Amino acid sequence: MNFERVRFTKEHEWVRFEEDSDVVTIGITDFASSELGDIVFVELPAVGSEIKAGEQMGTIEAVKTVADIFAPVSGVVKQANAELEDNPEMVNRSPYEEGWFLKAQIANPDELERLMKHEEYQEMVGKE
Repeated sequence: MNFERVRFTKEHEWVRFEEDSDVVTIGITDFASSELGDIVFVELPAVGSEIKAGEQMGTIEAVKTVADIFAPVSGVVKQANAELEDNPEMVNRSPYEEGWFLKAQIANPDELERLMKHEEYQEMVGKE
């Protein structure tokens, strides 16, 4: 996958953006999914709800733990990945492609600048 248009949070969420769109795709990283283990349930915000950068927007349940999902950016949820209801393990198998969580209309594109680029994120997880 090309990570040129992907940004990361310290909490291991990612956000992918397109140059000519205000709609972004959000998920958790491969590092996070492997740390959690086998994912069995994902709770996401409803379409139309607002998310705020740094605040909880859902939960993810693995066999051994439950973790909060934090919004990397602020905006309005446009689409949730309905496939995760029946196949939450897609997050483990393909966190950047099939296992994305939601698409949101971003409220402030400048928020992307505060997030880590791929190289910075890789350096951070290398230290964990």
